[in-house]
Amino acid sequence: MADQEENMKVILFEMNSETYGVPVEQVLSIEKVDNITRLPKAAPFIEGVMNLRGLIIPVVDVRQRFQMGDSELTNESRIIVVDVEEMNVGLLVDASKEVLDIETSKIEKAPEMIGGPSANYLNGVAQIGEDRLLLLLNLNQVLNQDDVADLQKIEG
Repeated sequence: MADQEENMKVILFEMNSETYGVPVEQVLSIEKVDNITRLPKAAPFIEGVMNLRGLIIPVVDVRQRFQMGDSELTNESRIIVVDVEEMNVGLLVDASKEVLDIETSKIEKAPEMIGGPSANYLNGVAQIGEDRLLLLLNLNQVLNQDDVADLQKIEG
């Protein structure tokens, strides 16, 4: 009897020409960017809120969160609505790509030399294709407890 490889389904998205992935089971929908309302005195990485089919959803600018500068909205920009600790949050990204199955055995821990906050945001790194790396996000770390508490006030 052959051992069956365990796969993980991830949604791929792009930021600064890098490929990132989030587990498909945490993704609720992928939306075009439309009518984000800015909030006064919000953290710099909070883009604002959006109305998604009657729900008010906070939107996080992932570029800002990772200290990669401000997002420039294009026709390719998307908001990936995810479930983080039982709360719906929109992640503003440069482009949403595809759904991919990754063998869990091919996912490696993030290199220790990354260090600092960046390492906390990653669940691991996987090789896709011959020359591309996929950075798997840890959504629970992208938004820490304080961020979640602040966002829950917005969502509430």
